[in-house]
Amino acid sequence: MDRFEKRLLATASRVSDALDDQLASQRRQGEISRPERLMSAMRHGALNGGKRLRPFLVLETAALFGVSENEAMPAALAVECVHCYSLIHDDLPAMDDDDLRRGQPTVHKAFDEATAILAGDGLLTLAFELLGDDECHHNAAIRCELVVELARSAGLGGMVGGQMLDLQASVQPPNDAAIRTLQAMKTGALLRFACEAGAILGGAATAERAVLRAFGEKTGQAFQLADDILDVVSSDEAMGKRVGKDVAMGKGTLVATLGLEGARQTAERLVEEADALLDGFGDRADVLKSCARYIVSRNQ
Repeated sequence: MDRFEKRLLATASRVSDALDDQLASQRRQGEISRPERLMSAMRHGALNGGKRLRPFLVLETAALFGVSENEAMPAALAVECVHCYSLIHDDLPAMDDDDLRRGQPTVHKAFDEATAILAGDGLLTLAFELLGDDECHHNAAIRCELVVELARSAGLGGMVGGQMLDLQASVQPPNDAAIRTLQAMKTGALLRFACEAGAILGGAATAERAVLRAFGEKTGQAFQLADDILDVVSSDEAMGKRVGKDVAMGKGTLVATLGLEGARQTAERLVEEADALLDGFGDRADVLKSCARYIVSRNQ
């Protein structure tokens, strides 16, 4: 394990601890009750491992602007809550219909479909509670901006809209341009926000925000390409979920249109372009560059 992976794992552990605290059984101020079954399902879907890549990107981009990990953690947790909600709903029979996630039964298998839907709803709404709370940032305008940007990234013009396009792709296979749009929405939008959120927290200049937003877009494209490649070359055991399902369902991917080697070369090019965007930050951005490289070299 190299130095970057150790850093990623250490951060993931701290994020998981903070998320565990947010999903404790004790009710918080203003709440009437926290139903035990709902909390168990939310914990099953959110505290089941994972690299916590999205919160890692929030914390590392925030650090570029002098924002401490503790200060950036609420926003990092908000992104992860949205991501975990999306996985719970994505696994449902009406969506991608998966029985396994990170080597464990998916939430609807461990509980039931209705509970899984509510667990996803609970995580989604918790995300915006985290961003709207005073602890996220002392400046209400910054909190509002984070709320709006995350809503746009996760909503109808971002992740949710991308999921709709993905469902349609099994009926009407998309062309190359449509695949890129689908992936930019379903996967890329949340990764893009994770990279820009740190700049928002740090009060970055418009140009710096644009750089990190572009870095997030390139990284998101590379991430999806790596996922598509692994869906072809990896195994259920290595991935902790079912692989090969895109081909089985007749969905178009860039691996199908570019070929395996072409997809690998495109992913490498995207990482190089993402790295170049950060040159203005000097060695302060070395961790983010390593993250982009890790995304395309990971094996699960």
